[in-house]
Amino acid sequence: MGRILVDLPDEQIDELAALGELQQRSRAAVICDAISEYVESNKRRPAVDVFGLWKNRRIDGLRYQQELREEW
Repeated sequence: MGRILVDLPDEQIDELAALGELQQRSRAAVICDAISEYVESNKRRPAVDVFGLWKNRRIDGLRYQQELREEW
């Protein structure tokens, strides 16, 4: 496990301390969970990202493919 140095406003440090107390966990554990959730929610999911790429095109995908093949 690595360590990093992060500068946070005093208000955020106080909020983290309060959350940690409420959950009976360390500030570090609260921060690790928050970062894990952030990373997971921002991961690129290629299968999801490609759906709908052709929705605004004026040509059908199959027709486009056929036209490309005809060029060669």
